[in-house]
Amino acid sequence: MKLISWNVNGIRACVNKGFSDFFNKVDADIFCIQETKCQPEQIELKFDGYKAYWNSAERKGYSGTAIFTKKEPINVTYGIGIEEHDKEGRVITLEFENFYMVNIYTPNAKRGLERLDYRQIWEDEIRKYLLKLNETKPVIMCGDLNVAHEEIDLKNPKSNRGNAGFTDEEREKMTELLNAGFVDSFRFLYPDKTDSYSWWSYMGKAREKNVGWRIDYFIVSQDIKDKIKEAMIYPEVMGSDHCPVGLMIE
Repeated sequence: MKLISWNVNGIRACVNKGFSDFFNKVDADIFCIQETKCQPEQIELKFDGYKAYWNSAERKGYSGTAIFTKKEPINVTYGIGIEEHDKEGRVITLEFENFYMVNIYTPNAKRGLERLDYRQIWEDEIRKYLLKLNETKPVIMCGDLNVAHEEIDLKNPKSNRGNAGFTDEEREKMTELLNAGFVDSFRFLYPDKTDSYSWWSYMGKAREKNVGWRIDYFIVSQDIKDKIKEAMIYPEVMGSDHCPVGLMIE
């Protein structure tokens, strides 16, 4: 089974930059996107053989997630059932026979860390939500989680320490999630691989120089880590400031 996740930074713009070409070429079983920045009625985006599920923010042009899947799910849930966290279209869960697929777009702590306190609450609630699902069947979670977990996950860890996405608090929440019974699929296969990033600033030719961060993930339940066959990053795919990431799993 091939799974893909991509923060498209505005699906309407990304469609004009080759989104459909990559979508068709990669031929994923499930394709998750974050930061759609639109309501479904604002775009005509259909692919033969795929069902589409959208969760848009109440605020137009902001946040939002979507999933395209070849196999129809048993059940679909939008959000995590807590009103405070469900206004920004950040979570979609598809239930399949053997696993839950959870697509997440984690809130950014923002410059000046103005949203860091909210982010900490969010992380705790998401962890509880995933653990609850995991009681029933294994979880595969993906998305832009807006954190580089370890120093190896960004080019300049020393100068970025304390910045949004690399605060001690955000990194600790990721550690807590993994310690609760989940696995970062990329690091499971490639614990020491450097210069593997999924996001680059638009400033200073960062992408050209590969001065990036790995903040897009596939996280799976500990129980199914041995089913991970490959974890992919597609830095050559343009169209967003993020590139797609992928998972091959039995």
